[in-house]
Amino acid sequence: MAAMRNKTDRNDARGLAQILRTGWYRTVHVKSIESHQERALLASRKAILTKCVDLENEMRGLLKVFGVRLPGHLPHGSFDLVVRERLSTLPQLARTLLPLLDACSMLYATYLKLDNAVKTIVRHDRLCQRFMTVPGVGPVTALTFKAAVDDPMRFRSSRLVAAHFGLTPRRYQSGETDNPGRISKAGDRDVRQALYTAAHAMVTRSYAWSTLKAWGVRLAKTRGLRRAVTAVARKLAVILHRMWVQGTTFRLTREATA
Repeated sequence: MAAMRNKTDRNDARGLAQILRTGWYRTVHVKSIESHQERALLASRKAILTKCVDLENEMRGLLKVFGVRLPGHLPHGSFDLVVRERLSTLPQLARTLLPLLDACSMLYATYLKLDNAVKTIVRHDRLCQRFMTVPGVGPVTALTFKAAVDDPMRFRSSRLVAAHFGLTPRRYQSGETDNPGRISKAGDRDVRQALYTAAHAMVTRSYAWSTLKAWGVRLAKTRGLRRAVTAVARKLAVILHRMWVQGTTFRLTREATA
């Protein structure tokens, strides 16, 4: 566009036409209203949870100054009760922290409402229920993937879904230099995080053994846990899209597929 000597509407239109002729740009998929509504619900849920965690961490830091150390793994539901018990012996500090504790409790109650709304949608959605047959995939991951893809037929191949969400390695090749880098991290960050969380749960926490989990465990022994979980997340994106297109459920072994 900068090569045009005179900037006019006619020259701009011609420049845009020349850019489109290169084939580097393609038609953008516009998501449906239902998809945008689901994404808005998930974004609101995540925002409230983030603020709740920030307030809890702030109170942890303030209590640590006075020698009060809270347990490392403390559920959100029991945080209010534990902190109030500790503040009963510190009346001067309670005057400062109780308003923060009340605000955190209100945020957590709001988060529970949004979380229940997500679970209600997933409970009545057959596609999300089918996604949840995969070990490690929960309601949030299923709804996040469904809302982000929206239309499975816009991908020619299921392998393109993993690249669309930035789960494929980047590569820099020039002459004798060939450097395969880390994943591209392109596309929707929330989907990438949801798939990584589901893959981590499958590899480390799920009791159901499958061909995919066995492959991930073997890979973790040779390449490390983080790389193995990333590789499993990439395969999960492909599998979920294929399940969507074919209308099938997840099969634990290849014998079940045959």
